[in-house]
Amino acid sequence: MNHAFPLAPALAVMFAGVLHATWNAVAKAAPDRYAGFALIGMAQAGAGLLMVALAGAPARTSWPWIATSVVLHVVYTVLLARSYHLGDFNQVYPLARGTGPLIVAFVAATVLGERLSVPQLAGVAAVCGGLGALAFAGGVSPGQGRAIGAALLTGVSIAAYTLVDGVGVRHAGTAVGYSGWLFFGMGPLVVAWVLRARGAAVWPAVAAQWRLGLPGGVISVLGYGIVVWAQTRGALAAVAALRETGVITGAIIGTVFFREKMGLSRFAAAGVVVIGVALINVH
Repeated sequence: MNHAFPLAPALAVMFAGVLHATWNAVAKAAPDRYAGFALIGMAQAGAGLLMVALAGAPARTSWPWIATSVVLHVVYTVLLARSYHLGDFNQVYPLARGTGPLIVAFVAATVLGERLSVPQLAGVAAVCGGLGALAFAGGVSPGQGRAIGAALLTGVSIAAYTLVDGVGVRHAGTAVGYSGWLFFGMGPLVVAWVLRARGAAVWPAVAAQWRLGLPGGVISVLGYGIVVWAQTRGALAAVAALRETGVITGAIIGTVFFREKMGLSRFAAAGVVVIGVALINVH
């Protein structure tokens, strides 16, 4: 595979990052977070069913990857909900997102045989470093250890499903079909997790928040569907790193809507991320 990253997929992945930050902000802002995740799961299931109906079935060799990814995405959702319960959006989000690309880059190089150029490797490192700086720009208070731990575990789950989907979609023969079955499988399981955690008491909140949660779910489907498609066009490490540039959008959202401090150090860290993006796209 040619690992030079074409401009169109690169721009698409960065747009997917913006979409990802947006739906994560929706999940964080939901008055009842469990209801918010239930609605996102419903939207994912519905959109997945539509995609399955429109696209051809993925190849048989991709089904084990789809099944594994479904489980990993549910684990990710549970960890993400825990992270947002414990910490601020502007710390949890960049820390979780910054962990994944480093793991993806290491595994892709050592196990999958993918090779990035020196500038691209420097770009991945710059993106991850900038995201880490965004997470810790405001310092760490004594009570934030659990939030940081949850965010790091969330990052590990992100790396796991990114790698699984990157390999799986290349076996599938159809990015839309692969994504459709993924969302159709994970959506009901996310709803089942919410019901197990909250029981029937969650339904009034679901009814009250559907105008927020359902669009968030649709945005999540569009954003990750773009990423799955892009994984058929370039190296997994580059896709993973470019996707996380959405953290800059997340920082803006955290500042404007959640009244979390941005500060000069966060702006500088965002600049490092931008430099990393430019390096990743050096051919």
